[in-house]
Amino acid sequence: MTSPHLADLTTAAVGGPARHYVRAETEQAVVDAVAEADAAGRAVLVVGGGSNLITADDGYAGTVVHVASRGVQVVAEDAGSVLLEVQAGHSWDELVAQAVAEGLVGIEALSGIPGTTGATPVQNVGAYGQEVAQTVELVRAWDRHERRVREFAPAELAFAYRDSALKRSTVDGSPRHVVLAVRFRLARGAASAPVRYGELARRLGVEVGERAPLAQVRETVLALRAGKGMVLDPADRDTYSTGSFFTNPILPVGALGDRLPAEAPRFPVVDAAGNPLEDRVKLSAAWLIDHAGFGKGFGLPGTRNEVLDLDGAAVAGGRASLSTKHTLALTNRGDASAADLMALARTVRDGVASVYGVDLVAEPVIVGTGV
Repeated sequence: MTSPHLADLTTAAVGGPARHYVRAETEQAVVDAVAEADAAGRAVLVVGGGSNLITADDGYAGTVVHVASRGVQVVAEDAGSVLLEVQAGHSWDELVAQAVAEGLVGIEALSGIPGTTGATPVQNVGAYGQEVAQTVELVRAWDRHERRVREFAPAELAFAYRDSALKRSTVDGSPRHVVLAVRFRLARGAASAPVRYGELARRLGVEVGERAPLAQVRETVLALRAGKGMVLDPADRDTYSTGSFFTNPILPVGALGDRLPAEAPRFPVVDAAGNPLEDRVKLSAAWLIDHAGFGKGFGLPGTRNEVLDLDGAAVAGGRASLSTKHTLALTNRGDASAADLMALARTVRDGVASVYGVDLVAEPVIVGTGV
């Protein structure tokens, strides 16, 4: 098969050609492709929806395994819940839409997140008060080191904020485990899980901790995400990104220093079991970026492609710029390179560190180039 450019496989639309490319449409095809590349001594890059990936402009010298397996199967069910097994290449938002339509509760606030299901436990994907860690019951994966299929229970996955044991375990710098399928335990019901995110609760007209109709939660989350350029739209350059580029910093309470003003938002931190961590505090990366001087639409000087704000007025911009809707997204305005995005990322990261003494950490997987 002709090797595509990584730009064609990623939502940021940057990246050069893959030297070797395999589209794997079944679990076994994924295993065979990864095992063959490992046996040949070639580096492996596993790509799902490409929504959390930036690769170098000169391409990838190893094998790109494009996980395209699909399918949702009911493994077990009872009066109160359903256990679903979902193939790694299945569209995540299609799964959420199906769950809401069938009255299955637990992932409705994760609507509109691009990418595939197999990536969600690796990153412990979360938004609007929900994380996949709350519903994952098992992950089946190919272990590249032991050359066998393994199954991981939630305790073995060691979920944390945007993190898991799968993300931390590597072989020669690339992931040791390749997710093949994920099982989710979802409750039956017409109402959502308790709404834990203030902004979502306000839009729904409920108090934090209350429930709302499943379909209403999904529709409201989709509207909130669209307003921030976080729902893919081919006609909207604000959505040509990896979503939130930087994670919200979690710091020891005593490490905040005196450069962070009192008005800077601070949020409580809990562990995987929901227990509060009194010695930790979460900051808003978006607030830090904006108040360090990098507003919506900010781009580096000397580049092309004027960026317009929501009212159609010109703002500072370039081939790569912060979204005009949300400062956490680094967007490709039309002909940006990976180098353009990384230059912008470094400028923002270094600026926040200079102003507030806080180090921002990139959320996407970055291959062949770096922040």
